[in-house]
Amino acid sequence: MRKAKASPSHPLDALVRTERVPHIWCPGCGIGTAFSACLTALHTSGLDLDKTVMVSGIGCSGRAAGYTRLDSYHTTHGRAVPFATGMKLAKPELHVIVFSGDGDLFAIGGNHIIHAARRNIDLTVLCVNNLNYGMTGGQVAATTPTLAKTTTTPRGNPERPFNLPLLVYAAGATYVARWTILHTRDLTQSIQEAFQHKGFAFIEVLAPCPTGYGRRNKERPLDTLKLYQDRTLIKNGANPAEAFLDFERGIVLGKFVEEQRPTCIEMYDRTCRLPDSAAG
Repeated sequence: MRKAKASPSHPLDALVRTERVPHIWCPGCGIGTAFSACLTALHTSGLDLDKTVMVSGIGCSGRAAGYTRLDSYHTTHGRAVPFATGMKLAKPELHVIVFSGDGDLFAIGGNHIIHAARRNIDLTVLCVNNLNYGMTGGQVAATTPTLAKTTTTPRGNPERPFNLPLLVYAAGATYVARWTILHTRDLTQSIQEAFQHKGFAFIEVLAPCPTGYGRRNKERPLDTLKLYQDRTLIKNGANPAEAFLDFERGIVLGKFVEEQRPTCIEMYDRTCRLPDSAAG
């Protein structure tokens, strides 16, 4: 009797806690694609995975840390960045990745991310932006487009959304990019670059939320991908001020900023630590 062939293992199996699958993400959600791009970038980056940590906050995207076979931390709401900052300051040799959502990072966690960018903490921050609070009922968020409908803005959002690339750049981030989950290869390459960048690296990842955002705006997952194809323009090196979040006018994608300046730890050591001769 011929023996059945063993199914080949997936290239990312070593990075995924397969015992925790199936995951909680809805059909058509873009978080899985963003997560896969992050893991693929890790797989090919050459980073020492024993010295690599993933930190997430609360929300749909925040579940990523629990699915990653690394040292990983699922923290309290809005506190992924300060938790990651403390980890980096305590153990500078670590590669620290923050993988979370727009609500966690820029609403309740907004104060933390601007100061991490200002200080140029050596972190890689991946923000999955699905334009609403997906896990807790589809409420309006700081990134919800003007006039879009949510559970808390049934007649349309009257407010202007954050321009995330401009916000972090103005605060002091030294690597800034934006992609969608449709632009998977560009996104993966950008994450690889962010891993190698010394300083505060930020990537916004636009992703569909068919359950929370899509059904209230009569937008199916494939409709969202069509928007990503038709209403986006790749413009590397663009001024982040041009990276407005408006699907009617068009959305600019690309790597906007890549520059070098001393990190927080370098500045602290240079300013606050006595030289060995003085310490004696």
